[in-house]
Amino acid sequence: MAKSNCEHLQIYKLAESLADEIWDIAGNWEQFAKDTIGKQIVLSVDSIGANIAEGTERHNFADHQRYIRQALSSLNETRYWLRRAYTRHLLTREQIKKLKPIVDELSLKLNTYLKSMGAVPEQHEPS
Repeated sequence: MAKSNCEHLQIYKLAESLADEIWDIAGNWEQFAKDTIGKQIVLSVDSIGANIAEGTERHNFADHQRYIRQALSSLNETRYWLRRAYTRHLLTREQIKKLKPIVDELSLKLNTYLKSMGAVPEQHEPS
């Protein structure tokens, strides 16, 4: 299979690493946890890399930005599911210690990448 344009990007590699770590963890959960949180977290984390991949193949600048924003949204959703999994005792502190640096680095690098494109992530002012 030929390499895509995104495979050289650090953000893509980090997204794959995070997705693989979460896949390995969730695969060991009991069936109910897999069917509920497991499926949701795997879908959200896989969406990060998928959006990066799709965005880098877009030749339209606005589309590329939109897909990177979507990757950030999927990362935020993944954070939500990680918090739920930890609160529900599906993740250990050790697992969180391993995942958190990847999540933090990916967040920083995705935001930096988006800013380097000349776009700032949309910020919502408090109501």
